[in-house]
Amino acid sequence: VDGAAGLGGVRDYEVSGELTYVELASGGEYIADGTTFDIENLHTDAIDGADDMNIVGVRLTMTYGEDDETNSGGPTCIGPAGGQSQADTISGATEHAGFTGGADGQNGGQGGSHSAEAIWYNDSMIGVVSGLSESEIVEQIDAMGAGLGPYNASVSVTAETGGGGGCQHTDEGEDVSYVVELIVFDYTIA
Repeated sequence: VDGAAGLGGVRDYEVSGELTYVELASGGEYIADGTTFDIENLHTDAIDGADDMNIVGVRLTMTYGEDDETNSGGPTCIGPAGGQSQADTISGATEHAGFTGGADGQNGGQGGSHSAEAIWYNDSMIGVVSGLSESEIVEQIDAMGAGLGPYNASVSVTAETGGGGGCQHTDEGEDVSYVVELIVFDYTIA
């Protein structure tokens, strides 16, 4: 028996799909130690054709350089006496319609990159799916407009100062580049 709108009943289906990423915002910001930078004005109205996309998530990618620590102890702080730099923690958070994601990363003195994402579809529904009707599969992989509307994203920095051997380091914060992207899932069910 066929389900609603001519969709197939319970049997085995082959579900395939491809994720693409559509940029919602990007930029860079110097974020002082202990502060949070809120990325403003994130809304799908800024994306042409967003109404026709199966938006199933949001991803915030942060990229940052090495520690910007400086020795403040004078010439005796050169070499081994200068002590070690300490990794700063860069935290990102995303939110849309109650779905949240967060991730921390550390620069470890050499820079890095990491992402935080929130998704609102069943990402395990790829391949052969058994025991469900076609409409039940669609309910789990099609956002049905749930990805439209406003988004929130923020980046915060916790700087750690290193040092040792009588040397003082200072670390005021971190330069962070960011990209906020909508996660779009195009799928076929056969």
